[in-house]
Amino acid sequence: MSGQKVYLIEGKAVQWENDIDGQISQIHVNKNGYMAIVITNTNYKSVVSVYDPQGDELFKVFSSSTRVIDVTISNDNKYIAIAELDTSGIKVQSNIKIISVNNAQIDTANSVIYTYNADINRLITDIKYQDKDNLLCMYDDGVDIIENNENSSIYKIENQKVTFLSVNLDNNLTYIEEQSSGLFSSNSIMHIINTNNRKEKTYIVNDNIKEIYNYGNIVGLNCGTEIYFINMQGWLVKKFMTGQEITNVVISDNIAGIIYRDKIEIVKY
Repeated sequence: MSGQKVYLIEGKAVQWENDIDGQISQIHVNKNGYMAIVITNTNYKSVVSVYDPQGDELFKVFSSSTRVIDVTISNDNKYIAIAELDTSGIKVQSNIKIISVNNAQIDTANSVIYTYNADINRLITDIKYQDKDNLLCMYDDGVDIIENNENSSIYKIENQKVTFLSVNLDNNLTYIEEQSSGLFSSNSIMHIINTNNRKEKTYIVNDNIKEIYNYGNIVGLNCGTEIYFINMQGWLVKKFMTGQEITNVVISDNIAGIIYRDKIEIVKY
């Protein structure tokens, strides 16, 4: 993502638009319309600018020594979490900061209510607020959860061949594990972990998964010319087969856009 102009669109209407000083590298919008924009190419290494649903800027967070990897705003609009990566030293340091939105509008410098510094060389890749202000933090070796300002591990990659890992779901995380089923074949096992009760569901596909797509309570599993839509109970909602290679999929409420090299097909599930 890059550019210097941002729009908030609801339905077919533009709610607001604004010009940004610097280069937009990332945008996050929560379900209530609060927006966080990560900006680069300024006097700082990264800047996070936060807007309310009317397009009024609430505050900015400046970072001179770390690069912002991801941002997320809680569902109740009270907190913004920022994942940072510090590569200034010999070893990589990943940090999570949780900021009070109300406090930041009064005194941004003293608005951080929780900081977590991960183990050295542990690489943060994604963060996502879920219900109850629980924050999922995805690293290259697993997933942590921050609950009530305490960090704990919820899933750790150990002796598994994990091809995909995602926290971009409602109160769940998912990962794909490949297991050999023969000399030239393998199964893909989709694991779903409920982040509230830690219960796990699985779904097995007798094929290699090329990509996964998440939305709310649905995961799409792209197997090339087939796509499986799985819910968080581990049940198959729909299997869609096509004669063409699927290049991308966009999932929304009960509808998916199947993107090919030369066309887009709409599928209901």
